[in-house]
Amino acid sequence: MAEVLRLLQQRGGADDGVDIAVAGAAALAVDGLAVSLAAGSGRSEVLWCSDETSRVFEDLQFTLGEGPGPDCLASATAVRIPDLARVRQDRWPALIMEAPDQAARAVFCFPLRIGAIAVGVLTAVRRAPGRLTHAQTDDALALAAALTMRVLARGQPEVLPRDDAASLPFLQHAVVHQATGMVSVQLAVPLAEALLRLRAHAYSSRRTLTETARDIVARRLRLAPGTEPLPPAADKDPTP
Repeated sequence: MAEVLRLLQQRGGADDGVDIAVAGAAALAVDGLAVSLAAGSGRSEVLWCSDETSRVFEDLQFTLGEGPGPDCLASATAVRIPDLARVRQDRWPALIMEAPDQAARAVFCFPLRIGAIAVGVLTAVRRAPGRLTHAQTDDALALAAALTMRVLARGQPEVLPRDDAASLPFLQHAVVHQATGMVSVQLAVPLAEALLRLRAHAYSSRRTLTETARDIVARRLRLAPGTEPLPPAADKDPTP
């Protein structure tokens, strides 16, 4: 982990982030690592992902609006789930329903915290259930602290939480913001409702929100007004 922290100090730009995430996952002995930043209204934006397992899980949380990541961001405290299959159904109803189809079986979220406020989340995933050791937890906390310090000390655009995330093309969900704007105009609905319709369509068609958004931006898909049922998590506050 000391080598990862040195790498983060030396590099850490948008183009280097995947390398750092891969190195961090190896140092923590987990299968995937993701870094996301707060983007206003209780949402987070994925900045770096080390692998497909972490990318798919982050996209699922973004689609459903619930999970350990959103809880970690809202509470600014770590959320550690050693086995998703053993989580109570009423904690994250939609996510738990989808969990059997996910490669991720254990998820550990650590806040990038400034005082009592989380400016982002470091998420580690495993394909097999199991707890982190004390040493792994300490390393994850050290990495989260280093990422937080980078936000404070460097102030680089690629690691600063912003409300206007749609203008930041390096963010992996930027296409979702673009599609949300298009749906808002096409259906003459507010942006919040447009995002709910996107989530609903993605959930009902069993596709990720990013895939659905790409089809809308490419004009391969156009949502019809009043035809999309809400996904299970869409009718409640996504930041418990």
